[in-house]
Amino acid sequence: MSPESSGLPDELSAVAPQLRDLRRAAGLTLESAAGRAGLSPAYLSRLETGQRQPSLPVLLELSRCYGTTVSELLGETPPGHRPVLRADESEPTEAGGWTYWQAGRQGRAMQPLRVHVPQGAQGDLVRVHPGEEWLYVLGGRLRLALGEARHVLGPGDSAHFDSTTPHRISAATPEGADLLFVHTLLRSTATELCVGGQGSRTP
Repeated sequence: MSPESSGLPDELSAVAPQLRDLRRAAGLTLESAAGRAGLSPAYLSRLETGQRQPSLPVLLELSRCYGTTVSELLGETPPGHRPVLRADESEPTEAGGWTYWQAGRQGRAMQPLRVHVPQGAQGDLVRVHPGEEWLYVLGGRLRLALGEARHVLGPGDSAHFDSTTPHRISAATPEGADLLFVHTLLRSTATELCVGGQGSRTP
């Protein structure tokens, strides 16, 4: 799926200046940030000027490169480090065909999400980036490609892997798959470690 097929609502246009400010705070030029996130400079420029809306995978790549969180990229104010997140505090967000809910507070070393993956959404998108990922299947069946290995996971199955391994996630059932997903957030040195995703596309 092209990054331009964002699925994000129009009101998220406020993300544009936030993307630009965080890139500058990370000390990155437009060209270097785009290269590390696997994007073209022209496309990143359109994101920063509000001409395009980013998909969730693009937001994840940029947050890793800038050493921040998706919520900060979206201009959300962290509610502090309260340990409990109530069900009514987490609103669903759709991006790139996936629907996700925050499952933890911001400003931590890990970012947990509850995710619904529809069949056919982002199934050909290969990701490569620093850090670790953990996922647990709640419902449906999930296809997980790790390098050359292929796995099908059902409810109760989990995976924990180094995300520098090229990986691809897709639903294996018509109703999609539901999962808990946790990824590590690399800070400070993230701008030096971020790599473009294998198979990532420039518009």
